[in-house]
Amino acid sequence: MLSGRWKIPIYRFLYKNIMPARYSELLRHLPSISKKILTEQLRELERDGIIDRTSYPEPRPRVEYTLTPKGRTMIEFLDSMSEWGKKHILSECEISAPK
Repeated sequence: MLSGRWKIPIYRFLYKNIMPARYSELLRHLPSISKKILTEQLRELERDGIIDRTSYPEPRPRVEYTLTPKGRTMIEFLDSMSEWGKKHILSECEISAPK
């Protein structure tokens, strides 16, 4: 569910923004991602039940993305992984640093 370079940054952006995010907002927030990759990553996150995609049939079609309740529960897991990485990676760097 989290494979791919961009899924966690997309997830974090949607988690921090309580309001739904539009496709263009995600592109602005992740300037080095291509439209093709963003679309693929969003589709995979939607398929996995992490995000919801809402399309509004207006003269200029609008699409918004939000985290699902299932997606919101992943923050604890990601924060735990981040803390583990900080603890273990930093301690390894200190051990292997030349003196």
